Amino acid sequence: MRIPRPRSLAGQLFAMQVVLVAVIVAGCALFAYLTDRSQAEDTARRQATATAATVAGSPWVAAAIESADPSTALQPYAERVRRDAGVAFITIMSPDGTRLTHPEPSEIGRAYLGHTEQALRGEVYSEKHLGVLGPSIRTVVPVYEDGGTGAGGERRVVGLVSAGITIQAISEQVREQVFWLLVVAGGALALGGLGTYVINARLRRHTHGMNASELSRMHDYHQATLHAVREGLLMLDGRRRIALVNDGARELLGLGGDAVGRPVDELGLPPGLTGALLAAEPRVDEVHLTADRVVVVNTSPVVGGERRGTVVTLRDHTELQSLLGELDSERGFTQALRSQAHEAANRLHTVVSLIELGRAEEAVSFATAELELAQALTDRVVAAVGEPVLAALLLGKAAQANERGVELVLAPDSRIDDGVLPATLPARDLVTILGNLIDNAVDAASEAAADGPPEGSPARPGALRARVTVTAYAEADELLVRVHDTGAGVDPARADEVFHRGWSTHGPGRGIGLALVRQAVHRAHGTVALAEGPDGGAEFTVRLPLQSGVPA
Repeated sequence: MRIPRPRSLAGQLFAMQVVLVAVIVAGCALFAYLTDRSQAEDTARRQATATAATVAGSPWVAAAIESADPSTALQPYAERVRRDAGVAFITIMSPDGTRLTHPEPSEIGRAYLGHTEQALRGEVYSEKHLGVLGPSIRTVVPVYEDGGTGAGGERRVVGLVSAGITIQAISEQVREQVFWLLVVAGGALALGGLGTYVINARLRRHTHGMNASELSRMHDYHQATLHAVREGLLMLDGRRRIALVNDGARELLGLGGDAVGRPVDELGLPPGLTGALLAAEPRVDEVHLTADRVVVVNTSPVVGGERRGTVVTLRDHTELQSLLGELDSERGFTQALRSQAHEAANRLHTVVSLIELGRAEEAVSFATAELELAQALTDRVVAAVGEPVLAALLLGKAAQANERGVELVLAPDSRIDDGVLPATLPARDLVTILGNLIDNAVDAASEAAADGPPEGSPARPGALRARVTVTAYAEADELLVRVHDTGAGVDPARADEVFHRGWSTHGPGRGIGLALVRQAVHRAHGTVALAEGPDGGAEFTVRLPLQSGVPA
């Protein structure tokens, strides 16, 4: 047996709202009916009281009551006043209750049906009583011998006046009001139902016809998925404000707890990354740099009749970028080793040939000279740099530079003992910093050597051979790394631009090395500066604190 699917949330709300509107309208109608009936009875009582008091206050009425034939004079007067006042009856009677007037002439001379004791004592008395014309609301007022209602001292009551309105007349008036009340209530109910239907139809579209349990389950899955995904997830609304952000995106972008609801352009992100998030067109696997990380950005607009926002996914590319950098270095080392192997083969053939020619001494001299050159640089690096990762990097970069005709020199004052670097300063970041600075310096020195000095200008001393000089030493609380070259240098006005992603003198697809340098320096709470070097080329100086969290 198939269990019927629960009514959708919109349907449930529609039914509840219709019932609620119906109950409210019915309650208001009942309250209005009871109020109208009570007000109708009060109005009838006041009308009867005013009519009876007016008739009783007439001196002519008091005189006519004591005349020989009071009914002949009073009956036409009472009927005329009754019609003008809109009451059911006006009965003028003697103090003993004998009727002198009545709408039914046959009732004249008979006893009045009702209570007169209070009126005989000089009081105005109202009551609901069954009379000849049916149940009515009536008021009895005393008539004094000279007219009036008893003011001015004790006076004799010569008669009574009773005026009343039948309950039937009041009911007819209330029924007419109730009819129009029901018309208005029905209209209110119809309008309320129509408005409720329109609102719930819109709600049904937005909730896709799901019921409350389905929406609750979807919310639970949504929250679980949001926090389980390791990649960064960011959702922007149509006004480019953050509508949703998960833990991964907060960590990758460095966002605080108040990020939701803030515009993207007020988050303090790098311009390139901000532009990618604000772009109307989709972005696929774009690499951007934040202060501390390399992130891969993908964006997809959410469109449903109108632009509703953008879904952004972020992947942490920092570790991968470091590995790619190391892989590039390994490729360079491999190429250098291949070239050195080729050169070594040439030199070995030369040594063998010299021996075959009987020139053994010249062969030994040639072989030891080449070994001394290679061993001198190795000894210098090993003696000055005790950190094994940096020593290996310098030796590898020296071999690469030599293959490109660039001499890599380690400054005499360089000194980094093993164990000086704190655990908070990863060797991988040092490789990123020093490796990229040396690569850029080798490129600049090699290009400058290939281009030669500008036409008409004398050659600079020391410019006959391209050279890159590295200075690295630890002192007190900081590590200093300085790299300068014999290249063409950088315009001081563009000193800050070189650290932006995409800036390069080698065309598109380059320009990430120096941006990674600044990012790694920022992670280590250090500084990096660009100036003109002693050989006329660029000089980069990096200062890194050796104590955790202390800016250099």
